[in-house]
Amino acid sequence: MSRKIVVLGGGVGGLVVANRLRVLKDVEVTLVDKKQEHLFYPSLLWLMIGKRKPDEIRRDLGVLERKGVCVLSGEVTGINPDDKSVTVGDEKLPYDYLIVALGADLVPERVPGLSEDAFNLYELESVKRLRYALEGFPGGKVVVLISSTPFKCPAAPYEAALLVEHFFHTRGKRGKIDLEVITPEPLPMPTAGPSAGTAMTVLLALRGIAFIGSTAVKEVDVSNSELIFNDGQKRLFDLLITVPPHQAPQVVAESPLAGSAGWIPVDPKTLATPYDGVYALGDVTTVPLPGRYKSDQPLNLPKAGVFAHHQADVVAHNIATEIKGRGGLRAFDGHGWCIIEAGYGRAAAASGNFYATPTPAVRFKGPGLVLHWEKVLFEKYWLRRWF
Repeated sequence: MSRKIVVLGGGVGGLVVANRLRVLKDVEVTLVDKKQEHLFYPSLLWLMIGKRKPDEIRRDLGVLERKGVCVLSGEVTGINPDDKSVTVGDEKLPYDYLIVALGADLVPERVPGLSEDAFNLYELESVKRLRYALEGFPGGKVVVLISSTPFKCPAAPYEAALLVEHFFHTRGKRGKIDLEVITPEPLPMPTAGPSAGTAMTVLLALRGIAFIGSTAVKEVDVSNSELIFNDGQKRLFDLLITVPPHQAPQVVAESPLAGSAGWIPVDPKTLATPYDGVYALGDVTTVPLPGRYKSDQPLNLPKAGVFAHHQADVVAHNIATEIKGRGGLRAFDGHGWCIIEAGYGRAAAASGNFYATPTPAVRFKGPGLVLHWEKVLFEKYWLRRWF
């Protein structure tokens, strides 16, 4: 009898785990995604400055049908681990193994005015509009605003600021631009440790980009193009680029899998949930980092595609081992890396072990030419390897 494997979500983690498991004998792999499209999110920042076109960074998940994966387009409306089924629309799908990789939902409406007066770094149509806004921008204050934590790809807003600075430099407008990053974080990428965060603030400063940390936005005054913060301070802007608030998808938050904040707690090494045959990986999970706390609350593993990828490898291997009845199990070890585009044909990188104690063993390197081309080549590899 074929075992039924259901994968929820066609992002990084879902794409990798479905591809890994489809080669097993006597399995039926079904990938469920509401858009039936995979968008390579890291390249949105290149699209922002005109270095990519939309069709160059997205792929039709239906291509996986040719590889033996059943691709189902629809909204997941129920996750029912007690009877080992999920509901997609009105259809009930039984499973033997379930991998939840539904990512995080973007909710800019949680900050009044943010939906009306800001460009969303994580949404394709908004980034397309931002591309033209940058091209026609005459000068003034550009703010990259991180509205709240956690958010996916912790380096992305800093990468965006560096690329925007380069964009205006190449067009002879840099002297007309006041550029700053505002965030509730005390340092950039805080879960990577103070060394990496300090290195990023130095890089920003070298480019004339102001870093304003430990500052949380309360609302956006659209009529006056003004940010209002929790402490009562206000700052004007002429162009606002934002990381909107993130939350767990509603179907996850309402499921038995969810923790108190809506995300899915998992075993940090196996990504298993307390339910038999159910795993979760990527942005939809919460994984406390050992020995890391802020205000008596544990810091969690960053929400980043590289972790989703490595977690998917571990989950796929362990499910395959169980099905075949032979081989050893693997464990996710907390290692990750990120190549950070810095403009001027260069990129920096942060890499290391986020599970290390008492602080993460993360090293910051660059920026350099080689790292930039590594990022370019990785994009090409990714879009060919999995489709």
